[in-house]
Amino acid sequence: MKKIACVLALGAAFATGNVLAWGNDGHRAVGAIADQLLKGSVAQAELNKLLLPGESLEKIANWPDCVKGTYCGPQTPEMLAYVAANPKHSEYHYTDIPFQNAHYHDHDVGSADDDIVQTLKQAILVLQGKDDPATNPHQFTKRQALILITHLVGDIHQPLHVGAAFVAKDGHFVVPATQAQVDEVAIFDARGGNNLLLDDAKITALSDATIPAPLPAEEGAAKPASTYPKSPTKPLHSYWDTTVVDYAMRRLSTRTPEQFARKVIASQPQVSVNTGDPVTWPYQWADESLAASKIAYTDVVAGPATQQTSRKGDVYNVWALTVPDNYPVPSSALAKQQLIEGGYHLASLLQAIWP
Repeated sequence: MKKIACVLALGAAFATGNVLAWGNDGHRAVGAIADQLLKGSVAQAELNKLLLPGESLEKIANWPDCVKGTYCGPQTPEMLAYVAANPKHSEYHYTDIPFQNAHYHDHDVGSADDDIVQTLKQAILVLQGKDDPATNPHQFTKRQALILITHLVGDIHQPLHVGAAFVAKDGHFVVPATQAQVDEVAIFDARGGNNLLLDDAKITALSDATIPAPLPAEEGAAKPASTYPKSPTKPLHSYWDTTVVDYAMRRLSTRTPEQFARKVIASQPQVSVNTGDPVTWPYQWADESLAASKIAYTDVVAGPATQQTSRKGDVYNVWALTVPDNYPVPSSALAKQQLIEGGYHLASLLQAIWP
């Protein structure tokens, strides 16, 4: 199969850590699906007690990303208080389990006490009214718990927010047996796919050949052009955060998250069903996302490592990727299913908490 070779420049914004899973539209789509599924339910009445006037799950879905900076606008006093009380809040959004693994287990390589599975457990216990100082070390309020759940249920269904790539210097994906083996000498952490680079022009050309063109923007809805210089590469993580969401919406001929939600609900999709105490559901979601991450990495090949220097002067390794020439098609199909799963699972969780 023909592959695309990918070149080697990474924007400084992606030099470390994970960024915004699903992006603005993806998170809003998850929230919008849940909003529509919960209409008229006891759960909707209960969650409305925690929302401010005019808020919905769709509208709060990006709140935990917005607190990371000012790109959503000025920080509110509520946001500033949350950040001050949660200095590790950026770590709540992901875990880094080798994508080759089948299951998430506490204390395995890539897991952490403040990762997405543990944070979701804590927030669920808060909404269940079962929390105590030991199970709610961050002292989340019920409103904060609802906001976090709305966002993190979306995050945990983004495959690269669970399934992580660890790379040998020659570019082979490997499975470290211990965290100590990830020494940045023999085995490297690819930072949730942020250090794995696609050639942006080539992946765009492939999508132009396989993905429908976007619908014209509605009057007054056009997004302002970015003022940042365009990088010739796109981190794989960024591709899965935003690009595949755009492709999924284009394939459904939808412009907005609300339109996407209505269309997928009308299709009566098949969705996995979670069982047992809802506090265990984050483990089930993580395992499902690990399975999805294997699809995301199918036939993805990394070349030898090269080094780049961030604006702060930090030197780090990056790897150029080759992907199948039809990659936009299966990746956008998987993104669509994961967004649907996220929305339905969010609604099911809230209904289980407030039956």
